[in-house]
Amino acid sequence: MLALAQDNLKRRLAYSTVGHLSYIVLAAALIDPEAFIGGVLHITTHATMKITLFFVAGAIYAHAHRDNISQLDGIGRAMPWTMSAFAIGAIGLAGLPPVNGFESKWFIGAGAATSGQELALVVLLISGVLNAAYFFPIVHRAFLRPSRQYEGIGEASPLMVVPLVATAALSLVLGVWPNLLVRFYDLAVMISGAVFGGAT
Repeated sequence: MLALAQDNLKRRLAYSTVGHLSYIVLAAALIDPEAFIGGVLHITTHATMKITLFFVAGAIYAHAHRDNISQLDGIGRAMPWTMSAFAIGAIGLAGLPPVNGFESKWFIGAGAATSGQELALVVLLISGVLNAAYFFPIVHRAFLRPSRQYEGIGEASPLMVVPLVATAALSLVLGVWPNLLVRFYDLAVMISGAVFGGAT
């Protein structure tokens, strides 16, 4: 709720981080093997998505000298790679497929449902809607609100754009293949199994 009131982009991202770290605490508090898998997964999924959004905020500030959301009308047309990466991170943080935030939230929600904690499931779903409410208007503003203020600006330096595109792509790839590279899913299952004595 506090994130919705923030016009400063980095502040909105910071409040979002508080909310997403609380998902990890919720997953542990449910004392359910499936939810615990989701919580462990969310440590990594949140990291790839949120670093993408902070990279984007940094690129916007360094290149376009803007730090408020109300100043971002039309920036997606001038910086399409940057703002497309932001859109991918936003979709994942809202818990929508195919970005990796979907799978971690799915396991937390499934654990809440199977353990009979319907209130926790409702809170998780409402929180997903709030994530969409404070991220999607930024994407809408960037791509669909016309403005001439960014004409001739273009993308930031490749040294900024390549890392944020890479982390956005990683969020997408891990959403489809969560065991790619470091086998995050298998690690989460193994950790949950160790905590709950093989109950997964």
